[in-house]
Amino acid sequence: MAYPFELPPLGYDHDALEPHIDARTMEIHHGKHHAGYTKKLNAALEGHSDLHGLSAEQLLRGLESLPDTVQTGVRNNGGGYANHALFWDIMTPGGADAPSGDLASAIDDAFGSLDDFTSTLRSTAGSQFGSGWGWLAVDAKGDLVCISTANQDSPLLHGFTPILGVDVWEHAYYLHYQNRRPDYLEAWTELINWDRVAKRFAKAQGGWLDTV
Repeated sequence: MAYPFELPPLGYDHDALEPHIDARTMEIHHGKHHAGYTKKLNAALEGHSDLHGLSAEQLLRGLESLPDTVQTGVRNNGGGYANHALFWDIMTPGGADAPSGDLASAIDDAFGSLDDFTSTLRSTAGSQFGSGWGWLAVDAKGDLVCISTANQDSPLLHGFTPILGVDVWEHAYYLHYQNRRPDYLEAWTELINWDRVAKRFAKAQGGWLDTV
């Protein structure tokens, strides 16, 4: 998707992730926060018609080549737009509750086991100071890594391709979990749709994202 960017639909009801994530949180998170990033990303690119054919991922990968006047807007709001689009997708109900095939093998190679990966992700995301994200990403060599980023920074800014991400901004969990981020992360890992993650892994291995 390119400019003008539109808010991606959830593809499922607001209450579909209960009891792990409540419907009201989903309504606000998707309908207010993600919608806000979408609107502000379009505003940042207004008047830059040469950039209108690029996806959010392409804009983020090539951030340093963009005009100085739009870099902050793309970093913050393009990151927020792309991060949340991935977030909703990899929580789509009905998928596999454990990885298989090439993805399972890659997780075992990188972390030792699925349980070890889950523990690493929870620790990485849980220790992110302030607002940010925890990620499972593919590095330049095609290997899996677990990283965190601050605010709405995308792993794409640092040469990684994200395939799974968990939002640890307080608006993602505070209505239900208050300050209990570890409880949120423990519950959230039960929502991962591993079929969706596997598709992203396969595309990342094939170099699916182009740079600006």
